[in-house]
Amino acid sequence: MDLRLRRPRALVIGGSIAGMLAAAAVREYADHVEIVEAHELPDGPQPRAGVPQARHIHFLQTGGAEAVEALLPGTIDRLLAAGAHRIPVTTGMLVHSPEGWYRRWQRATHYLFTATRDLFDSVVREQVLQDTRITARPHSQVIGPLGGPGRITGIRIRRPDGRESEEHADLVVDASGRASRTPHWLAALGITGLTEERIDSGLTYASRLYRAPAGLRNWPVVAVQADPGGPSPANAGGILPVEGDRWHVSLMGAPGGRPTGDPEAFEQFARTLRHPVFARLLERAEPLTGVSVTHSTANRRYRYERLKPWPRGLVVLGDAAAACNPAYGHGMSVAAQSALARVTPCQPPVRVRTFMLAPSARSPAASTPPGLCPSDRTSTSPPPRARTPPPSTASSAATSAASPARQQAPSTRPRPSTTSCPCKPRPRPCSAPQFCSLP
Repeated sequence: MDLRLRRPRALVIGGSIAGMLAAAAVREYADHVEIVEAHELPDGPQPRAGVPQARHIHFLQTGGAEAVEALLPGTIDRLLAAGAHRIPVTTGMLVHSPEGWYRRWQRATHYLFTATRDLFDSVVREQVLQDTRITARPHSQVIGPLGGPGRITGIRIRRPDGRESEEHADLVVDASGRASRTPHWLAALGITGLTEERIDSGLTYASRLYRAPAGLRNWPVVAVQADPGGPSPANAGGILPVEGDRWHVSLMGAPGGRPTGDPEAFEQFARTLRHPVFARLLERAEPLTGVSVTHSTANRRYRYERLKPWPRGLVVLGDAAAACNPAYGHGMSVAAQSALARVTPCQPPVRVRTFMLAPSARSPAASTPPGLCPSDRTSTSPPPRARTPPPSTASSAATSAASPARQQAPSTRPRPSTTSCPCKPRPRPCSAPQFCSLP
């Protein structure tokens, strides 16, 4: 939506990352931007009601990081200073895919930024609310829109004391996530025919935080993906290094093999993954939290672009428009790119130089974790052909769950040795000898 004509006021529904970034995008074209949030907005990296997905692993991909930096310069540096990790793809990743181990390239051009969702939210929220043009109104529920089918002129709000008020604006941005009420509001205005595309693989997530073993540095993303051609229900897992010397661990399972919220069964489920490295790492880490479970992993997209007419003054973005299975790791990145592309005028892409490592830090030796090379064991099998699948920790699980017919058919393709790995040369002297026997 082109907002080159300056508008006096904008209202953003939702105070999560999508809403905060939308406010950052709109601020250059409005005198005042107000974020309306139904829950509390905490100070610092604290859990926030209304974000159940925050209990599971999150990462920001390169495109998302560049969009965030374009909207809020300096945010990536603040994240790293607060303890987030920059993971070069695939140099800093230890991922066992259905075709074998990812090739770990010496020179990375893309990165993942890993941290808890609470830290991502906190840093972005602090950056946004420092701008005097942006204010937030927590504990306020949006009841419905103002205006008609031709134009939205504001929203009706229920305040914390129960009173209702009308707030007028030139632009309303719905960034309220999966709970968005826009489809119902449009129908009430007489705008019908909205179609919804939905694919639900039935994938379940179970996650918890662990204290990482002492003495580790440059720890990679560790993941074991599901095999869509396997005979058993798809399961997968991911370990992400996050702030505070912790690991954020998520296990995923399809119908017939889902993880549960039982802490005693968490590591037992990890032993069912296709490679033992995952479970062996958890045996050496200290659990810090209970297990959080979610079943809300369906892919869903509303085809708003097909509605005619579309009311002027309304923009829908983030999960409110299209919500992906968390297995793909796209949520925050899509929200950031959507805010940049759909709210601001067209502009050239932003390249963030601070993402690049110095040449001396780009070798495998600088980022290969001690003792985790699968080729520690002798193998005569050749390494698998170099492949660079998308850096999702569980997209194979979602694909497998959505295609039960493939699970029944035995795989006929040649299987690479699970003991071969192209991640040589070996790292510098080991900083964590307790791991040198793995796997």
